[in-house]
Amino acid sequence: MYSRHKCSACYRQYKKKEHLIEHMKTSYHSVHQPRCMVCKKHCKSFESLREHLIGPLAKGVCSAIFSKWGCQLCLTLFDSPASLDDHSETCHLSAPVPMGTSEVPYIDSHIDFLDSSDENNDDWRPRAIAMDCEMVGGGSDGSLELCGRICLVDEDENLIFHTYVKPQIPVTNYRYDITGLTEEHLRDGMPLKEVREKVLQILYNGESIGKARLDGGKARLVVGHDLAHDFDCLGMDYPYHLIRDTAKYRPLAKTNFASHSLKYLTRTYLGYEIQTGIHDPYEDCVSVMRLYKRMRDQIHENEGYGKLTPTDSIVGICDSWRSKELDNLTPDELYAISQPDYKCWCLDLKPKSVEA
Repeated sequence: MYSRHKCSACYRQYKKKEHLIEHMKTSYHSVHQPRCMVCKKHCKSFESLREHLIGPLAKGVCSAIFSKWGCQLCLTLFDSPASLDDHSETCHLSAPVPMGTSEVPYIDSHIDFLDSSDENNDDWRPRAIAMDCEMVGGGSDGSLELCGRICLVDEDENLIFHTYVKPQIPVTNYRYDITGLTEEHLRDGMPLKEVREKVLQILYNGESIGKARLDGGKARLVVGHDLAHDFDCLGMDYPYHLIRDTAKYRPLAKTNFASHSLKYLTRTYLGYEIQTGIHDPYEDCVSVMRLYKRMRDQIHENEGYGKLTPTDSIVGICDSWRSKELDNLTPDELYAISQPDYKCWCLDLKPKSVEA
């Protein structure tokens, strides 16, 4: 008989220790991964966890317990049906009221900039702004993406900026069935250059571009779904480390790491339907902000313990003597130095003093 080497995170077993070590180097297990609250197994995404708990091939014991005391939206397990009922009242959200297309075409709340003293507080953290653009079509076949409408919402779901956008080239397809927009909406819209300047002013929050790109400074996090598309249509970019994209966030991906639609994520994780007719940018902004906050507010254990220093990573250990040191570590210790290949949004709640 030979002993098998079991991964402490996903419970896969290997005949040889070096195979377990290679698995740990490519799996990126960490305390930030979605985890079954029954058996404690780590999953690569919430979709994988959902299949583990309630899918057609769900784990029997875990599925049976979760069906009685588990929340179908956030996949949290509770100690009684009463606790689950209390939780469901706050977890299952109602859809926001759409703006429609008959509202005032331009809204600017004139939000105040943070001053430097706010940033220097020990418990200061960057605030988030949700952004969504609705596109119309240009070009001979209407396939060229043009921004026709933009909306920004803060963490408290307050509308802070909304405007229709005057196209730079003729619109050949207003995509009315999706956008609800017509020539009348865009005729007196804000020029794209002014829109871009206003959005950057709100996001950079009075911070210099250099400092924002270095460590964020006072700049805001921008939340959205497939934000690269919105940035491209606005003709702007933004520091990557300040972007929170629900289409790219690993825990919200499909089991093959492809992106889900915002419509699916909202129905699955928030419990209501959006985009049932005309797409409303305020509704999309609020929904993507709620998704971000639901992911951000997860509580994870503290990382790290074991024989190696906090700066060590299992992926970066490749020289022979360190490899031998890995051979001497237990599966739990290998897990302790394993790091995720994405930044967990729960870290956005850490005060500046902690991150430093």
